[in-house]
Amino acid sequence: MASPLNRRDLLAASAASALALGAGAGRAATTRRPNIVFLLADDMGVADISIYGRPDFKTPNIDRLGAEGVRLSQAYANSPVCSASRTALITGRYQYRLPVGLEEPIAGAHPAGLPPSHPTLPSLLKKAGYATTLVGKWHLGALPAYGPLQSGYDHFYGFRGGALDYYSHAGVDGRDDLWDDDTPVHHPGYLTQLLGDRAVDVIDRHAQSAQPFLLSLHFNAPHWPWEAPGDEAESARVSRTNLRDWDGGDLRTYQRMVQAMDQQVGRVLQALDRHDLTQDTIVVFTSDNGGERFADTWPFNGRKTELLEGGVRVPALVRWPARLPGGRVCDQVGMTMDWLPTLLAAGGAAPDPAYPTDGIDLMPALAGQAAPVPRALFWRYKANWQRSARIGDLKYLKILDNEFLFDVVADPQERANLKSRRAADFERLGAAWMAWNAGMLPEIAESFTEGFDGDQLADHIGSPKASLQPDPALAHKP
Repeated sequence: MASPLNRRDLLAASAASALALGAGAGRAATTRRPNIVFLLADDMGVADISIYGRPDFKTPNIDRLGAEGVRLSQAYANSPVCSASRTALITGRYQYRLPVGLEEPIAGAHPAGLPPSHPTLPSLLKKAGYATTLVGKWHLGALPAYGPLQSGYDHFYGFRGGALDYYSHAGVDGRDDLWDDDTPVHHPGYLTQLLGDRAVDVIDRHAQSAQPFLLSLHFNAPHWPWEAPGDEAESARVSRTNLRDWDGGDLRTYQRMVQAMDQQVGRVLQALDRHDLTQDTIVVFTSDNGGERFADTWPFNGRKTELLEGGVRVPALVRWPARLPGGRVCDQVGMTMDWLPTLLAAGGAAPDPAYPTDGIDLMPALAGQAAPVPRALFWRYKANWQRSARIGDLKYLKILDNEFLFDVVADPQERANLKSRRAADFERLGAAWMAWNAGMLPEIAESFTEGFDGDQLADHIGSPKASLQPDPALAHKP
């Protein structure tokens, strides 16, 4: 069922139509395998870009992708946290099939990484003849056992941990974490700018080659620490205190961080234009999970680390002028793990049959050639903390000992608990979650929060006593 249009949808659709005038004219079928540019934001709220309704600032370059391509209205992250969603992205499977995908074990007492033997989006495209590069965040295990070059990327420029200071390029442990392939490097500058510089260099390098390429540009922005261009003094303060920046940031800083990322997206799109690669390049923009402290998740409640809709709903824009119409809104329910089968199919490759994907090929729905496919999607986060299933328009949610049933299309803010009114559906979705979970690795004791005290947890991720309840008081917009 398509979600009803509201004021923001109408405004966004009008803006997209105006920007896309003529974008679909003259599109010709092509037999060339597409280049793929995958743009991933970090901790970005679903409404943090203006085409999704951010009211207080503009993101014209990211908006361009929606104006000239397709905007998904019901896109989900596989997890409300980072490394788990990235596991799903690179493998095309539920992250709970691998130890590295069990929440954030690599940040706590359960060190793990992505096994080099596991097929990945870059390794499968590489096998099909693609050149592959990751620019930006890895967060799927450390050297010597794990890394981008061990999992299908020809080249890597970026950082391996979960967060990096934007100026000092130090990780949470205080050590430098900027790499060129497997060599540590020291490059001064604002991280978002450096990643954009390298991404443009990659496009320039491949422009004259007949070989198709995958460029994964995985930004740190707008993840903490809260540092925008010109905030070197804040970087020095954070480096002396705590990279998690508990007492830092504000809405204006967050805005500048997002807009700095938007500028780099613009540079990437201009590089494609300059080399006449736009027509035959798939560009995807999305986020690894829902937004954090200063993010806009309207109209949803919840944020990063929570299975409320705001913690797992993400923006998702796809542009491929050779195949996709411009300015279109697609109501297909999508999930992070869908990108692997979608992009492999577009590139003439296929998943490894020994590691079947849990996702679907979104391209028929994106192109308007097929009706949205009904989905049954499942989540869990932290042993016994949160469980969730979306089947059709209904969502089962368990938070500690509290259980809910919502119609997230009619009630996107998750206010009306239908558990009693639709008891049979409540039991059906709960049983479906249990059946699905039986096929995943066992849940482990949470590890992401080890070393934090209770006040820090409540401030940073929301405590079960505070923000993990669907509460009408959380609404901040009409």
